[in-house]
Formats: sequence, C-alpha cells, structure tokens
Amino acid sequence: MPLTETLARVSARHDELRDALASPGVPPDQFAKLSKEYSDLTPVAEAIGDLQRAQRELADAEAMLADPEMQAEAKREIEALRPQIPVIEKRVQKLLLPKDAADERNAILEIRPAAGGDEAGLFAAVLFEMYRKYAAVRGWGFEVLELAQSDLGGLKEGMAQISGKGVFARLKFESGVHRVQRVPTTEASGRVHTSTATVAVLPEVEDVDITIDEKDLRIDVYRASGAGGQHVNKTESAVRITHIPTNTVVAMQDERSQHKNRAKAMKILRSRIYEQQRSARDAAHAAERKSQVGTGDRSERIRTYNFPQGRVSDHRIELTLYNINDVMNGTALDDFIDALITRDEAEKLAELCGT
Repeated sequence: MPLTETLARVSARHDELRDALASPGVPPDQFAKLSKEYSDLTPVAEAIGDLQRAQRELADAEAMLADPEMQAEAKREIEALRPQIPVIEKRVQKLLLPKDAADERNAILEIRPAAGGDEAGLFAAVLFEMYRKYAAVRGWGFEVLELAQSDLGGLKEGMAQISGKGVFARLKFESGVHRVQRVPTTEASGRVHTSTATVAVLPEVEDVDITIDEKDLRIDVYRASGAGGQHVNKTESAVRITHIPTNTVVAMQDERSQHKNRAKAMKILRSRIYEQQRSARDAAHAAERKSQVGTGDRSERIRTYNFPQGRVSDHRIELTLYNINDVMNGTALDDFIDALITRDEAEKLAELCGT
C-alpha cells in the first residue's frame, strides 16, 4: 500500500474511533479496547495532520508565485516550509512502524563460547565485559545471574539481567554468533586464531506474560561446584529446571541459596520459552519479507572482531569500523546498533508501504 493510502487509512480509522467513543451505549469492555486503539493512533494522526497542513501551506505559497505582488512573500514561505516537510514525513513514518511489544522490556543476556577451545572462552569473557561496559555507558543496570569461568579466566557461561529504558529494543540485534580474529595469549608463535562465541538476548518476562504449569517441570538439586570441579559448598544449593514440553533446561548455581537459584532459573526459563514463541511468530512473518535484520538465529555469524587490524565488521549491514577499542569498551557499540535499527525500520516501512 502506498504511503499516501496508508496515511488516509490511519486518519480515517482515528476519526472512526473518535466518533465511536462519542456515541452513547458503548459496552465498558469495548469502550476500553477502543480507547486504547484511539490513544495509540492519536500521535500518528496528529503528525499526519501536521504533514497535511504543511503540504497545503506549501501548495498555497507556490500558487501565490503567479501574483507579482505576492512573489517575495511567497518565496519566503516556500523557503521556510520546504525543509519542514521531510522532517515531518520522517516523524510520521517512524510513528507508523509496527511496535515490538517487547522493546521496552529489560533483557536477559546469555553468552557462551563456541568454536575455538580456550580462546573461545577468553573471547566470551571479553564480550561479557563489553556488554557490562555498554550498560554502564547507557546508564542501565547490569546484574550478573550466572558466571562460570574456566581455569584460564575464560567464560564457560555468562548470564546477566540488563535493566533500563528500551533495553531490549537496542540489544535484540546482538543475538547471534560473534567471531574474533586475534593472537591468543596462549599462542607462542604469534599466529592469528579465529574463534567464536554465541550471544543470546532475551526479553525479560513476568509470571503474567507466560504460564508455566508446575507439572511440566522437572527440578533437580545438586551441590554447586567451581572451576576444576571443587565443591564451593557442601549443601545442595544448585538447581536444574527442565521444562518437559519444550525440553528447555536452565541450571543455576551462582547463589548459595537453593531458593535464590531456583528464582533466577525460573526467570531465565520464562524468558527462553517466551522467546521461542516470539521466534516462531517472527519466522512465519519473516518468510514474507525480502530480508530480515536481527532474526536472532543463533547459527548466524553476525559480527567479526579483528584485533590485529583494529576493525569490527557487522556482516548484516556491511558496516566496518576501525575503532575496536572503543567498541570493546562500550562507547562505540551504538554505531552498530543505530545502523541496525535504521536498517530494520527501513525494511518495516518498505513492507508497510508495499514497496
């Protein structure tokens, strides 16, 4: 559907809702539903009104050029109005984009080493710290949920809850396979190695968002152990929860309290199941799109960090930056995230307008 038709449809629906809400006898449940839709559409309708008003004023000013006595005034109006219209159009387009219901949620970050042995674990630890620093730059909270380290200081598994405004909206594009090219500290010959780590970003969910039946859970408790296998306590405080219908397993041993480990494990379990459901819906929708940015496909290599050349390349948007230190300390990560968001918005707008 062309943009002009979309704008007309939105404006007509807003007027229809206004008239319906003004009518007597609307049932309470229907009134609440219509009120929410009207409230959601109002900012869009107001922006469309601003755009149409500016377009009319520009057309009127251009018509005034035919009158010699009004030409000077008309030119001043045209010079003032023309730059405004693209700005208003962009605002309208952004307001028209479909909203991801999870965008304003906090996020659960999960990082694990993949291919590359010890170096993959070391790289996973570097990524975990990169996101910790990025959260600090954004003013977000960063709570470690689980941190299992190797004898060399690498990461076996790292999980964190990141909280703040619009966290998932910005971090959801980070899901996928991250690749590093560098000389490992364990490499005596100075040869560059390639290894990978996986990043998963899940929207945090609450009990009301997803129902998990207790009878669908298998809960095992065991003694927590640290690196090398030594026991870190003598009580069965570690918890492993299996959601039988989906075979989703979460193990947690970071806390000394079995109750706290269970609560953390359930938080992650809910987020994983919720994300599975989201991914299934997204996959069905993505099949109708020409391309997809940030699908969250865990097998997808999304970014390469080349330390010898000081560059970071995002393969989804073909963007390469030569400021790897700034990226790793969190201050330049937004350069990639902003570009990914812009690309995603452009694709959604093209779909919305039928182009």
